[in-house]
Amino acid sequence: QMELEALRSIYEGDLCFRELSPVSFQYRIGESGDPKAFLIEVSWPETYPQTAPVISMDAFFNNTISAAIKRSILEKLMVEVEANLGTAMTYTLFEYAKDNKDVFMENQPVNTVTSVSNSIAIVTPDVPASKKKEKKEQLSKTQKRKLADKTDNKGELPRGWNWVDVIK
Repeated sequence: QMELEALRSIYEGDLCFRELSPVSFQYRIGESGDPKAFLIEVSWPETYPQTAPVISMDAFFNNTISAAIKRSILEKLMVEVEANLGTAMTYTLFEYAKDNKDVFMENQPVNTVTSVSNSIAIVTPDVPASKKKEKKEQLSKTQKRKLADKTDNKGELPRGWNWVDVIK
């Protein structure tokens, strides 16, 4: 299949593209972590490209997108399909979706809270730990001495250091 070879070479190394089978492809429109990103799946029936490919947005990735928006995206893509019947159009469809991502998703409410907290959760675990470790090893002798003066050598502050003088 000429088109299959073309798609493989065009999207080689493109993390958004996935070949599910030699006749079925997924493309993620939007960066990973973009709350308005969505996945399009294009499958070729035997008579493709004389007949329309099957375009689906049933991927789990799209489960936050409202049904109405999925329907409107599919309708817009089908218009492109009609215009391109008889030609290899998978690339055209993916690129069309990329170019029109903002229009497609303009009515999709973005739940920023979840996307923000997700990305924080992914980022934090290894950052503070490594920073703290580095700092400890780089203390100079005087800094260490100062630390030891403040604490009782075990690294604990002396009992009562933060007591409030109530007796006054």
